[in-house]
Amino acid sequence: MTSGFLTPMWIAVAGAMGTLLRYYMGLLTLSWSQRLPWGTILINVTGSFAIAFFSALTAAHARFPASNETRLIVMAGICGGYTTFSAFSLQTIDLARDGALGRALLNITFSLVLCLGATAVGYVSADGINQHSAGARTPPTPDPVTRQGT
Repeated sequence: MTSGFLTPMWIAVAGAMGTLLRYYMGLLTLSWSQRLPWGTILINVTGSFAIAFFSALTAAHARFPASNETRLIVMAGICGGYTTFSAFSLQTIDLARDGALGRALLNITFSLVLCLGATAVGYVSADGINQHSAGARTPPTPDPVTRQGT
């Protein structure tokens, strides 16, 4: 399909498309995502389905084999821009399908614990910087970006 410089450029364009799709899905679900981030859940579920469906359908031995470049553009670009949870989900299922159930469970555990931990540390770190620069602690306000599932 493409090579060298063009493949990463196509992945970037596809990633932008996935990002815009995520943004608009978040807007569509904003009204019913106030108490629980249903928009994000819907994005992660549909993205996980999409990456696995495309991966299985376009593998070398599948019904519609696609080039590695095409697979990267769709899976890393569109799906990656739409949700990185899809990559995590596919890799976890691939580990389980390959008989590495223990590694699949470790991937789940490490991803959840480490990512949630990193998020907490990020918040605490930024709060410390905010307190130092503002001189006083202000209560956090909900972020409208995360509310819409982006």
